Amino acid sequence: MRTERPKTGSAESAPSVRALPVALWPSADKAAWKAACRPGVRLKRGGAASHMRPVTQEILTKRYGYFLDFLARSKQLDLGGDAGAQVTWDNVDPYVEELKQRVSSVTVYGSIQKLRRITQLIAPDRDVVWLMEIERDLFSEMRPKSKWDLVVLTEIIIEAGLTLIVDAETAKKLTKLTRARMVRNGLMQTLLAACPMRRKNFAALEIGRSIVKLDGTWWILFTAAETKEKRADERPIEDYIGKAIDKYLQTYRPILGRGKSATNAFWLAETGEAIAESYIGELITETACLTLGIPINPHMFRTAAATTSAIHAGDMPHLGSAILHHTHPSVTLENYNRASSIGAGRALSLEVVPVV
Repeated sequence: MRTERPKTGSAESAPSVRALPVALWPSADKAAWKAACRPGVRLKRGGAASHMRPVTQEILTKRYGYFLDFLARSKQLDLGGDAGAQVTWDNVDPYVEELKQRVSSVTVYGSIQKLRRITQLIAPDRDVVWLMEIERDLFSEMRPKSKWDLVVLTEIIIEAGLTLIVDAETAKKLTKLTRARMVRNGLMQTLLAACPMRRKNFAALEIGRSIVKLDGTWWILFTAAETKEKRADERPIEDYIGKAIDKYLQTYRPILGRGKSATNAFWLAETGEAIAESYIGELITETACLTLGIPINPHMFRTAAATTSAIHAGDMPHLGSAILHHTHPSVTLENYNRASSIGAGRALSLEVVPVV
């Protein structure tokens, strides 16, 4: 039985891309992935993916969900097939072509690499040699962009993160867990854009210690021993983000923690465990790719902050250094600030008179 997603918008509008939720996966895929993620109990071994961290499982789930969504939009989704049966050349080849039209070559490669990984987990007997060949070809085609091609102004990043939170709370037919993950990811993007701390510190945020509410305002507080610069870092969080933090802590973090998490870690995976630093960067990049169409990693949030401060507050030359907690302004100018080139481009666009 084939199915298709309901059409939205005009006939000319671009298809709405999303990761198909596990609840809507073909039955065999759904059952196989659940079995692969089954944790070990005492002397009984867990599933093939049980050794992976929850965040890694979540990322693989999303990648496979994007592939299934493509099949649904192209009316090729078969709900009654065997696990992994739809990972065929005829389906993957056009999927790759669509990916090339909307994401970077690096993301195309990552998408197919993860599609191959999850296929091997849910259908270990299926031949994926041909898929590995596609993967190798895409690897050779990768052309990582200059970091300056990934600069987005901070206000745009924040708006996209807040929009994801709103979408999570207003969308229908989402499970509580999916809604909680979306809110968490949107808050991650929003908070890191507004307070562009280093990834290590961001991952280590702890309720009541490094993220604290004082007199109705949320603060980020790191001691000198916790920062790269060996200086205390204290910064208030805007009230509109503080409201999102309140909502996350009161409603959605308990869902991720299954209501019984013993850790004070601010960022939780859906198992109730703290999200490791090594995986939080990948999750943030995935979220930025989803909300902005650009795979911005945590370090690029700092570049965005320096560039944004220079554009909007050019009369305060040391603002970028203060935001990034640098000890010398030259570090900010040399490595993070692109405002001069952006300004030059804007000036040029105003000065050039088109020839009629």
